[in-house]
Amino acid sequence: MIREVKIRKGTVYDLKEIKQLFVETISSVCKHDYNSEQIEIWTSSTEDQNRWSNIILNQLVLIAIFERHIVGFATLMDSNHIDLFYVHKDYQGKKIAGMLYAEIEKEALREKQKVLSSNVSITAKHFFKRMGFKVIKRQTVLRKKVKFTNYKMKKELNESNG
Repeated sequence: MIREVKIRKGTVYDLKEIKQLFVETISSVCKHDYNSEQIEIWTSSTEDQNRWSNIILNQLVLIAIFERHIVGFATLMDSNHIDLFYVHKDYQGKKIAGMLYAEIEKEALREKQKVLSSNVSITAKHFFKRMGFKVIKRQTVLRKKVKFTNYKMKKELNESNG
C-alpha cells in the first residue's frame, strides 16, 4: 500500500484528470476482457459532458491522490450504488481500490443503507467478490449497437462491515 495516498471528495476541477484516468485505465487494464471496439465505445463516454457533470454534481465522487495526481476514483449514486470505480493503470495492486471501497462503504453505512450494488465489468468482478459482493446475474448491455458483458452485483451491509 502507498501510505501517502489521500482520499478526498472530487470536484468539477478534477473532471479532466478523472476522465483521462478513466480512458487510460479501460484502454490498458480491460483489454484482456473486452475487444478494441468495445473499449473504444466505452471510453467515448467521456465525450458526454452532461453525464460527467451530473456525476460530479449528483454523486459522491471520491478520488485517491498520490503526489498531487489522481490515481483512482469511485462514485456513489443514491447512497447505495457504485456507478464508477477505477484505479490508474500504473497503480493497480497497491491497495488503492481497497482504500476507495472502504470509504464508499462507510458512506453507505452512514446513510443507513442495507445493500450496496454495482454493475461490474468482467475485469472488476474479482475485486468486487473480494469485497464481499455476490453476482446477482450476468448481463449483456448494448451500447451503440455493441454488446458488453457485465455483472449485476450486490453486497448486504450491516454495522459490522464498517
